[in-house]
Amino acid sequence: MKTTAFTKTYARRTVLSLPELTLPEGKITAVIGPNGSGKSTFARVLAGIEAADDRRAILTGVSVGYQPQKSFPFRMSAKKNILQNGNDPTRATALMKALGIETLAGQSAKRLSGGETARMALCRILMKRYELLILDEPTAAMDMESTLAAEECIRAYCAETGCGVLLITHSIQQARRLAHRVIVLHEGKLIEQGDAERVLSSPQEEQTRRFLEFYGI
Repeated sequence: MKTTAFTKTYARRTVLSLPELTLPEGKITAVIGPNGSGKSTFARVLAGIEAADDRRAILTGVSVGYQPQKSFPFRMSAKKNILQNGNDPTRATALMKALGIETLAGQSAKRLSGGETARMALCRILMKRYELLILDEPTAAMDMESTLAAEECIRAYCAETGCGVLLITHSIQQARRLAHRVIVLHEGKLIEQGDAERVLSSPQEEQTRRFLEFYGI
């Protein structure tokens, strides 16, 4: 699927200016870059949460699921939260088990820890089939064991549904584990994109090399 080129401006300052991009179906595309590079803004505009400067849709005719960086629990049990996005109790139970929160099914979602809430929210978004799934730092609040379980769920969802996944991540290691393709943003511009192994191991742009070296790659 292809996005249209767009810009996003706040208070007369252009924070994002991107060309047309291809997000392949059945593949995970990781978006990496320094803080303030425009990653979350990209996710929100692509999901239609915020409008681009020209108000045009960035994607048309594509069903989009969006999980924001801050997970939101509704005032009901954890399992009922998950079922808000698809009335399939069997799938909900399977996802909760895969992410290690099946024992929290009847607990008030408002009482969950940050990591538990993040796992619940991931279960919820994975209940429905989308053509594009946008995940903004979905594992940031999780410990290592939960992160690996979450990554396996994301990988399985992508393979089972043929959905394209756009993963915003601060973790180069996560991008290496999960992504088929990588997009690198810097100061609101795309500076490099391509096969994940090539970009992460042999970047062509100096700014990409400096970013990866800073994060220990």
